[in-house]
Amino acid sequence: ELEAAATTLGALRRGGAGKLAAAVAEVLPELGLPGAEFEVRVRPLDEVGPHGGEAVEFLVAPNQGFDAMPLARIASGGEMSRVMLALKSILAGVDRVPVLVFDEIDSGIGGVGATSVARKRAEVATRHQVFVVTHLPQLASRADAHLLVEKELTGARTATRVRALEGEARVEEVARMLGGDPESATSRKHARELLGAR
Repeated sequence: ELEAAATTLGALRRGGAGKLAAAVAEVLPELGLPGAEFEVRVRPLDEVGPHGGEAVEFLVAPNQGFDAMPLARIASGGEMSRVMLALKSILAGVDRVPVLVFDEIDSGIGGVGATSVARKRAEVATRHQVFVVTHLPQLASRADAHLLVEKELTGARTATRVRALEGEARVEEVARMLGGDPESATSRKHARELLGAR
């Protein structure tokens, strides 16, 4: 019975591997990884174990012209976060993980790529609690809640403070993140436009 169940599971995995790989590869260019390749490798094991009769591995070639390597070995923090975002956006309806944390998801992107990542992250947030550590205003402006993390010197000690931003404080922070003068009318107008786009 175990062997029969493992055989059925293996067939389902092999059938789903190509579909998942194609779906992820389709999303990656939107997330600032044009030309990236994604592969799901299903490798048979010598004997059936607690997770079935095969090992499943994700491989990625973040840049065109390179061989796909195991995701854990090849990807930078930002690439890893974007591949995970692609996976989570595809699997959002069936995934049971309640909380996702994306750190460095904005590494190496800006402009249109940042807007695409922000939109995809917002899609995932409709089904999961998502925390994003970011320096990009496009990502910060799409969040339902905005927490500012600051370091400050208190006496001879550095302390980290976290505070929730709302209203004008949030407009000012997004304006600062845009690289402009948070006091200028132009920077504030741009910040309000980003905040209004979510």
